[in-house]
Order: sequence, then C-alpha cells, then structure tokens
Amino acid sequence: MIVEPTPEQLALRREIIAFARAELGRDVIEADRAARFPREDWQRCAEFGVLGWPVPEEYGGRGYDPLTTMIALDALGYACPDNGLVFAINNHLWGCVIYLLLHGTEEQKRRFLPGLCDGSLVGAHALSEPEAGSDILSMTTMAEGDGDGYRLHGTKCFISNGPVADVYVTIARTGTGPGRQDQLSAFLVTADTPGVVRKRELPKMGLRTTPMGVVEFDGTPVPAANLIGREGAGYPVFTSTIEWERSFMFAPHVGAMERLLETSVRQANTRRQFGRPLGSFQAVSHPIADMKIRLELARMLLYRVGWLKRENRLALQEATMAKIFISEGLAETARAAVELHGARGYLEEYGLERELRDALGGPIYAGSNAVQRGILAELLGVRGALSGGGAQ
Repeated sequence: MIVEPTPEQLALRREIIAFARAELGRDVIEADRAARFPREDWQRCAEFGVLGWPVPEEYGGRGYDPLTTMIALDALGYACPDNGLVFAINNHLWGCVIYLLLHGTEEQKRRFLPGLCDGSLVGAHALSEPEAGSDILSMTTMAEGDGDGYRLHGTKCFISNGPVADVYVTIARTGTGPGRQDQLSAFLVTADTPGVVRKRELPKMGLRTTPMGVVEFDGTPVPAANLIGREGAGYPVFTSTIEWERSFMFAPHVGAMERLLETSVRQANTRRQFGRPLGSFQAVSHPIADMKIRLELARMLLYRVGWLKRENRLALQEATMAKIFISEGLAETARAAVELHGARGYLEEYGLERELRDALGGPIYAGSNAVQRGILAELLGVRGALSGGGAQ
C-alpha cells in the first residue's frame, strides 16, 4: 500500500521547509562543538507550532492527525541542519507528551500540555537505569506510598533532554515482586520538586545539542494526581507508547536521508577527478542509487505506520520494522556521504562528519535494534526469540 500526501499536506511540508531553512540551525557547528541546547531555536519551533503538532487545539496544539504529523516531522528533518534539536523535539513529544495524550487525566492535560506546546516546559523520559535499559522489568527505582502520594527513590540515566527538562515521565516500582508487570507505575515529576537531583550531564559522540544526563530521585514527593493511569499500570502504559516512539521518532531520519542524497548528487555532478565528473565512476554512482532505494523504502514504511495510527489500528510490527530499517539506513547513507566527499566529508566545517556522528545513535536509542529484531521475531511467531540475548 502506498500512502500519497494530500495537497494540504504537501503545502504544509513546503511551509515547514521554508521555516526550518530560514530560522533553525544558524550556528549548528558552534552549538554542536559546545554541546549547547539551542534554546532560541526551541522557542522558534514552539511559536511555529512544532511542539504541539499532535496535540489537540483545545490544549494549545495544532491537532494534526498521525499521518500529517509524520509528514511534518519528515519535512523538519529534511530542512533543519541541527539533528540534535530535532531529536530533542522528538524526545519531548514521544517520551513525554504522548503519555499525556494517551493516558493523562483531563486535569493533567490542562495542567501540562499548554506549557509543553508553547515551549515554556521541556519534557523528558526518565526510564533507563544503570542496570536496566531495554529490560524495563528489572528497574529498581521505588515509589513508596506516602499518605495521599508517593516518594521516589532511585537513579535514572541516559535521559535525553534531562539536564534542561521541566517535566519527567518516569516509571517506578510500586510493588516488591521482581519481574512482575503489575508492580510498575508511571508518574509525572516536575524538575522543581524537592528531591529531584540532576547529577551530571553526559558528553556523547553525536546529537550534542540534545543534552543527556543522570537524574536521582532522593525521596522525591509525587502527589497521587501525578500518577499516569492507575497504580500498577506502568508497564501497559509504557508499551502503549512504543509504536509512537519507535516510528515517529524516526520520521526526521527520512528527511535527513533525503538531504544527504541531494548533497551527494550535487557533489557527484560538480566534483571532477581524472578529467571526469565524480558521478561517472560506478563506485560513486552505485552508492547514490542505494541511498535512493533506502529513502523510498523508508518513507513508504514510515507513512504506512502514520496511516495505521490515523485509523486507530495497531502498528507494532510496522513500527518495529521502521525503527530498524530507518535507523540503519540513515547510518549507512551518512557513512556513504562522508566517503563520497573524501577529505571534505571528514572535516567539521562541511557538516557531513556531524551527520554520521548523529546517525550512529539511531540503532541504539528507543530500544536497541538487537532487541527490536527479537521483538519482530516474536511478533512473527518465533517462540523465545527475546530470551536468546542481545539486550542492552
């Protein structure tokens, strides 16, 4: 099935491209070098409506349906040169906002969503722990009952947006049965709550304009009103967001793949070696052809997920395939683009080495691809596919 954008969606795509090219990533080289969160660009995105694309208008958003949101994110990834900014936006949307959209109470939505849409609040997903990543059932952070609420104890790490976040979605253990799904609960925790300790920021290879950090909950009081869903429903609350995170987060990757393809074609046509255009060499033209194949297959798969979610249908298998194929496809396209540009591809000023550094995280975050392949095999009926190792 091929999903074709409507004229309105194509017009939106053009509008987003014009905005991103004019307003975003003007100092991306310096911001990347300094690992600086681009707060002004974040606010420009908020004013343009990016932070509220999937949020209903009554809560301050634009109310885009899932397919339109997917197309919009694709366009943003294509035109914005700061992949870290785009990644920060995606963590905000699919690690925080989506929890409120799917499971928040009316009071929670009215309390948090307007600020998350207008840029005054930055959202983050405080899930991973030093000894629990993809294996969510092994987490040890505790939420102990305390009167009408809870007190959180534990450490969360690898939190994208963590050092600048105002609101954390976190999952903690509200029971003592290890490995049991019904012992986990999901919470909204604001950064200004006593006992929220931002321990340190984590330097990393790529996506440097998305700050990553460690947060400790040291007896942090959380009112019952900040419980997402009911107590003990943390695991199903988390799994209900997987389709969104593992597909929508990678929509900008498709746009980045298109940008790298265009850059590579331009280099192949303008650069001359041995008296011939670079593209006349098969060793150059064939990798460019492969870039196009990956791009079109990625977009078809991605838009199918958007269509399925618009129709309120399950898309876990498609989302899992999208996460694997698109993350690995972008990494391969970025590597090929660096090689095609030779020494220029390796230099900071041309930006291609940054594209490669940024792309290499994709197969790891939002659930490592090793785990995703196990999930896909399980969905296809292979029993025990997730018990054979590969978790990170």
